[in-house]
Amino acid sequence: MDDRLEDLIRDVDPENLMQAHIYDTLCSDAAKPLYPNCNKFSRLSATLKLFNLKARNRWTNKSFTELLDLLKDMLPKENSLPNRYYEAKKILCPMGLEYKKIHACPNDCILYQGEFEGLDLCPRCGVSLYKKKDNASDDDAPRKDPPSKALWYLPVIPRLKRLFVSVDDARLMRCKIVAKGKFRCMVMFLAPFQMS
Repeated sequence: MDDRLEDLIRDVDPENLMQAHIYDTLCSDAAKPLYPNCNKFSRLSATLKLFNLKARNRWTNKSFTELLDLLKDMLPKENSLPNRYYEAKKILCPMGLEYKKIHACPNDCILYQGEFEGLDLCPRCGVSLYKKKDNASDDDAPRKDPPSKALWYLPVIPRLKRLFVSVDDARLMRCKIVAKGKFRCMVMFLAPFQMS
């Protein structure tokens, strides 16, 4: 994990950033121990591990904030763990882990982007974009309901660039010529199984 963390930090170099202080903040978070005399976790590595748990277990932002509050109380007083989801997200966002949240029809008809952006009802099936609350009325008040479904778009290009930052990982991902001129890679393995 620490090797990958160093690769991520190396990828975020000052000339690629609009603000040079973000790079300094990332480096200081990676070097700053979670609490005094802690050798196992830095502020950045602890936040990354907690975000991995959040994603794997589908925790809400509110439950994640509550967990951070509890952990902050459990750790020694001088700990540097963020105590809210928003603060933890600010630590990780400079690493290029961007995403775009696109609202979707509950019946998977359309994505509310482009020509459909700003609509409240699906033009194909007529279902509302928003979840209805139990105590909600049908008046013309501004919408405060959450969208019923969302797609999390993760841009591929920055992630591919990040994969190949480490020379060792890039070497392992290339196709290799094995003995007797045969290729050894996933594409060559799947080729006989493709249907025409």
